[in-house]
Amino acid sequence: MRPLTDEETRAVFEKLKKYIGQNLRQMVDRPDGVHLFRLHKERVMYMSERVMKLAGHVPKKQLLCAGVCLGKFTHSRKFRLSITCLDYIARLAQYRVWLKPSGEQHFVYGNHVVKAHLRRITEGAPKNAGIVVLNEADVPIGFGVTAKSTEECQKAGVEALVVYHQADVGEYLRDEADLV
Repeated sequence: MRPLTDEETRAVFEKLKKYIGQNLRQMVDRPDGVHLFRLHKERVMYMSERVMKLAGHVPKKQLLCAGVCLGKFTHSRKFRLSITCLDYIARLAQYRVWLKPSGEQHFVYGNHVVKAHLRRITEGAPKNAGIVVLNEADVPIGFGVTAKSTEECQKAGVEALVVYHQADVGEYLRDEADLV
């Protein structure tokens, strides 16, 4: 496990900023202690300093993960968020969308969100912004990217795409072996 380079840190922060905006500072400067970003096997881990010290006692080849996996770097060195970071993104997200029960099922199966499945959307969400998807009970079920701004959504047809799927809680079942 090693600290992120400047280039890797920039890629991670740019991706996180797309979803949580200025709330990124709350993730970095936490009142409950120092939290760090570390790279292990091309995966970016977010953990407290205490967990990092404890993980230092485990041999690198035997260590699966420590802390929360925020995402991983692809072979082309682009950063991709994984579903395991949903709790942090949902808590600090700038924009949110709530789905009807029928839309929730479609989204969890890996499909994009259409306007017919929308219950409501945060005001002022621009096009191509990171957005957290919640069900009617305010439980986060995934995240994606807006296909249309909030204003365009109001004028769009029933079958128009509103949110492009990025990750959902169904991945815990579909990609169980790849998450670790």
